[in-house]
Amino acid sequence: MANNVFDLVWIVIALPLAGFLFHAFLGKRVGKKVVGTVGTAVVLGAFALSVYLLLELLKLHAEEQQVLSTLWRWIEAGSFRVSFEALVDPLSLLMALIVTGVGGLIHLYSTGYMADDEDYSRFFTYMNLFIVFMLTLVLSNNLLMMFVGWEGVGLCSYLLIGFWYKDKVNTDSANKAFIVNRIGDWGFTLAVILAFWTFGTLSFAGDGNMFQRAIDLKAANMLSPTVITAIALLLFVGATGKSAQFPLYMWLPDAMAGPTPVSALIHAATMVTAGVVMVTRCHVFFELAPAAMLVVAIIGVFTAIFAATIALAQVDIKRVLAYSTVSQLGYMFLGCGVGAFASGMFHVTTHAFFKALLFLGSGSVILALHHEQDMRRMGGLAKYLPITYWTMLVGWLAISGIPPLAGFFSKDEILASAFGTHALPVSVGQILWAVGLLTALLTAFYMTRLMGLTFWGEPRWATAHAHHGKDESHGHHGEPQESPPSMTVPLMILAVLSVVGGFIGGFAPLHIPNRFEAFLEPSAGLKVLGGEAVGHLPVDIEWILVVASVAAAVLGIWFGWARYRAGLPENERELAGVRKVLYNQYYYDWLMVKGIGLWLGGKIANWMWQFIDVRIIDGLVNGIAGFTGWVGNSLRRMQTGYVRNYAFTILAGAIVLLIWLLVRGASAGLAR
Repeated sequence: MANNVFDLVWIVIALPLAGFLFHAFLGKRVGKKVVGTVGTAVVLGAFALSVYLLLELLKLHAEEQQVLSTLWRWIEAGSFRVSFEALVDPLSLLMALIVTGVGGLIHLYSTGYMADDEDYSRFFTYMNLFIVFMLTLVLSNNLLMMFVGWEGVGLCSYLLIGFWYKDKVNTDSANKAFIVNRIGDWGFTLAVILAFWTFGTLSFAGDGNMFQRAIDLKAANMLSPTVITAIALLLFVGATGKSAQFPLYMWLPDAMAGPTPVSALIHAATMVTAGVVMVTRCHVFFELAPAAMLVVAIIGVFTAIFAATIALAQVDIKRVLAYSTVSQLGYMFLGCGVGAFASGMFHVTTHAFFKALLFLGSGSVILALHHEQDMRRMGGLAKYLPITYWTMLVGWLAISGIPPLAGFFSKDEILASAFGTHALPVSVGQILWAVGLLTALLTAFYMTRLMGLTFWGEPRWATAHAHHGKDESHGHHGEPQESPPSMTVPLMILAVLSVVGGFIGGFAPLHIPNRFEAFLEPSAGLKVLGGEAVGHLPVDIEWILVVASVAAAVLGIWFGWARYRAGLPENERELAGVRKVLYNQYYYDWLMVKGIGLWLGGKIANWMWQFIDVRIIDGLVNGIAGFTGWVGNSLRRMQTGYVRNYAFTILAGAIVLLIWLLVRGASAGLAR
C-alpha cells in the first residue's frame, strides 16, 4: 500500500513536464495569461504533491524511509542493469520541496517580471523544463539517472542564461557556463564509470546498493583506498563545476546575463545546489576517503572567503549576490568536508529562502530603475520601494547571520561542526572555523554595502535614467515605483521563510533538539565514521562560538553601516587600487579564459594537432594505406595474363613445397 502511495512521485516530475509540453506546442496560441498560470500552477501542484508525500513518509519508521518506485527497466547489457527508478527518502523530498516550493514562487514572480517580454512562452517553456530535470536529479535512485538530470539542468541553464540571445554578451555567458560545466561533468562521468567497475551497480538504495557494497568491501579489506578516493574526488570535480567552486566558479557570476528570475532559480533552488546534494547523497564514499573529505573542506572554505573578498568591490547588484552565492556554497561544502552533511543541507535550505528573496528583490529594484544594475547609480530607494526594501532587509540580516533569522542557525551550525569535527584533525577543523568566521564578517560587510548603496543615502538614479537601455517599453519614467503584487507576494512569503526557516534546525546551546538533522538521518547520517565524528561540544564552548559568530556579523554590519549609511563614498565612484583588483576577481577570470584558456590552451591544442593528430593518427592511417598500396602494386605484377607465367609460378610453388616436404621428412628420420 505504501509503495502505491509513493508511486505518485512520478507525477511530481510529470506536472512540470506537462507544462513544458503545453508551452512548447501551444504557448504562442493561448496568450501570456494562460501561459503564466499554467507554468506556475504545474510547479506549485508538484509542490503540493511533494508535501503530501512528505507527510506519508513521516508516518514510516526511520529505517523504512527509503522507498523505491520503478518506472521501467532502463538499460540491460550483460551485468550492467539500470532502472529508471525514483528514491523517495528525506533528502530527495527535501530537495523536491525546495525545487517546487521556491521554484513555484519564482515562477509566480516571473509572471510579473517577464510580462512585457515578447518571448514569454519560450521563457516558461525553459523554466518548466529546468524544474523537470532538477526533480529528475534529486529523485533518482542511481548515478546514471542523476546524470540525466545533471546534464539536463546544464542544458536549461545554457538556454536561460542566453535567453536574450540577440545580445552577444548573453550568448557568450551561456557558452561560458556550458563549457566550464563540461569540465566538471568530465569528472562526474569518470566517477560513474569507476563506481560501476568497482561495485557492479550504480544504485543508491535497495538490495546490493553501491554504498553497502563499499562498506562491505571495506570491512573485508578488499576496497582499495586509492580507488575510493579517486571516486570521491572525481565526484567532487563534478560538484565544483555545477556548484561553482574554485577553480570552476567563474561561470556563475556571468550567469547574471539571464533574466533575474533565472538567476534566482539557478542560485537558490536548482542548479548550484546539485553538487551539494550529490556529495551528500554519496557521503559514504567521502567517509571512506578522508583525504577527499579534507579536499572538500579546504576547497569549500577557500572558495567561501575568496568569493567574499571579490564581492566587496562589485558594483553590479546581481554580481554581488552571485559572488555571495559562490561564497555560501563554500560554507555548504565546508559542512560536508567536516562530516556535517546534514548541516550542509540545512544551509542549502535556508539559503534557498533568503537568496531567492535577495535575487527577486534585486529584480524588483532593477525593474523599477529600468534595468539599471549599477549600485553607484541607485541610492535612496527605501522610500520608493517599501515592500522590496523591508523584505530585502530581512534577507540581508538573514544572510549576515543575525539571530534569530534563518541564516544564523545554519551558518552557526556549520562553523560549530568545523570547530568540533573529529572527521579531520582537530587543529585543521579549528583553522577552517577561523576562516569561516572571517568570511562571515566579510559577508555582513558586503551585504550592508549592497543595502547602503541601493536603499540608503541620497538618490543617484535621477541622473542615471539616461543610461537605461533595453526596457524603454516597460513603463514608468520618473520616480521608481513598487513592483506589482505578482512580484511582491513572493518576496513577502520568502521573507517570512527567512525569518522562521532556521528554527527547524534547533539550537544546541539551549538544548533545543535538531529536528532537521534527525529528519535527514536516514539519508545523510554518517554510516562509516559514526555520529561521534561530528561530536557535540560542551555548552560553554557552544556559547563562545555563538557569541563569536554573532560578533562577526555585527562587526561586519557596523563597518558597513559606518561607511555606507550615507550612500556612495566619494572614493568609490571610480574603481582603483585594491578595489580594482578585487573587482576583476584578482584577474583570475582573465587568466583562466584569455591566459591559460586561450594562450596555453591554444599552445597545447596546436601541439596535439601537430604531434598526435598529424604525426601519430594521420601517420598511422596514411602508413597503413601506403603499405596496403605497396602490397597491392607488388602483387599486381604477378597478374600478367600470360599462361606461361602462371605455369612457371605453379611449378616454382610445387618445387618449394616438394623441398619443404623432403626437408621435413629428413628431419623426422633423424629425430627417430
